[in-house]
Amino acid sequence: MPDTSTTPDTPTSASPEAPTPTAAPLRVAILTGGLSHEREVSLRSGNRVMGVLKHLGHTVVMLDVDARTIPSLKAFSPDVVWPLVHGGHGEDGGLQNVLIALGLPYVGTHSDGCQRASFKPTAKASVRAAGVLTPDSVTLPKAYFSQLGAQEVLGVVASHLGLPVVVKPNQGGSGLGVSYASDADELRTAMVSCFAYDERALIENYVEGTELAVSVVDTGDGPRALPPVEVVSQGRYDFDARYNPGRSEYFVPARLDSESLDRVQEMAVTVHRTLGLGNISRTDLILDANGQPWFIDVNVIPGMTEMSLFPMAAKAAGDLPQLYDRLVHNPAVHC
Repeated sequence: MPDTSTTPDTPTSASPEAPTPTAAPLRVAILTGGLSHEREVSLRSGNRVMGVLKHLGHTVVMLDVDARTIPSLKAFSPDVVWPLVHGGHGEDGGLQNVLIALGLPYVGTHSDGCQRASFKPTAKASVRAAGVLTPDSVTLPKAYFSQLGAQEVLGVVASHLGLPVVVKPNQGGSGLGVSYASDADELRTAMVSCFAYDERALIENYVEGTELAVSVVDTGDGPRALPPVEVVSQGRYDFDARYNPGRSEYFVPARLDSESLDRVQEMAVTVHRTLGLGNISRTDLILDANGQPWFIDVNVIPGMTEMSLFPMAAKAAGDLPQLYDRLVHNPAVHC
């Protein structure tokens, strides 16, 4: 089998091989930052996308989401907006509703799809109803954890689901607040860590297997899956492993047989369609020892940093700059 391992994307600069835009240059506003726990990742994503689009000849501004954002958007009058605010407030549909109210086309997903995808229990229930396998889980609000007694509640949860489990915030990404728990003490610690990021915790069965990320894009001709990225990390694939070089190794495309490849790409497209997503999504899944993929999570605004999985997949498909160009010329949401 050929070596398909890859290193994270490195910054590019202008060169004679600069790709040619597929259509006329546009005025593009990239929205980043905000007050989310993933603020720094969002800023890094915005800078990477801005660099690619400027290299293609587009006029680009990057706006940190704050009280000046709406006046700045009105003054700049963009042809298209690319929201790259990661985390709950950027992906729950609220920011998207503001752009719709402003009459601005944007890259991404309609607010309804954002709401379905960003709330993990809702996303899991929706894809399960469509026949997609996903680990059993329970959602526990912080208030119940406190009012009913941590020991009693966690005892019931552990008895119902069994151990080990994975604990994660109800919303958000980048591995923030996500923990693995194999016993009662680890479960209690995991809950405390999770509640630092969200008032609700999702606790789900742990699935052993190969970690994969399958990105899906739609530039107007229907959703298609990009090459899967296989993640091999030292320890858990947490925030540190995602964004610090040396903690993880990536194989793009993933080291899969043709049947498994078809299966995981089909699952990602099914998730994308089921949740009503737009231009971009990234489905995270586990392929178990029996070759069965399990849906773990979906991200409607995947990271675009030098360490992120979506750009790795797009680069492996051979068209990262051209893909970004097609996305801004074919925004999923027109106003």
